[in-house]
Amino acid sequence: MQSTNDAVGVRIPPSFEYAHTVLLEETNVVGNVYFARHIAWQGRCREMFLKLHAPSVAAELGGTLRLVTTSVECTYFDEIRAFDEILIRLSLVSHGPGRARLAFDYVRKDPSGVEQLVAHGEQQIACLRQAVNGNSEPQPFPPDLLAALERFSGN
Repeated sequence: MQSTNDAVGVRIPPSFEYAHTVLLEETNVVGNVYFARHIAWQGRCREMFLKLHAPSVAAELGGTLRLVTTSVECTYFDEIRAFDEILIRLSLVSHGPGRARLAFDYVRKDPSGVEQLVAHGEQQIACLRQAVNGNSEPQPFPPDLLAALERFSGN
């Protein structure tokens, strides 16, 4: 988890950090990462967050509980290439009954430890539960998930 203040006194929200090394298979013929990979990395980051911080919720996902992405976006600031070390930092932007907006900062870290923000993404997720009739119905987040998300909130 990261939570620091930067040099000008702006509070950086606490975040869950997922480290990823870019492999050749994730690059295109030009040698940079295809933009859709960023969205896939958001999913990996979110899943690792669940595994490590809300394991009871992760276990329920095989049953009737559903976490669905209702919107996703990503803004790109610089290219990412093979063997770049990327940190994807997840934080909670906001939440309401059964919905949450998550932020993802993609940070490239060079061998000397200098960090550069290379992309920023957001996604909204909703909590659903499959009913007996097979339909999915909106639900509030399980308490374990809500508590885990709130630990990574800037509020």
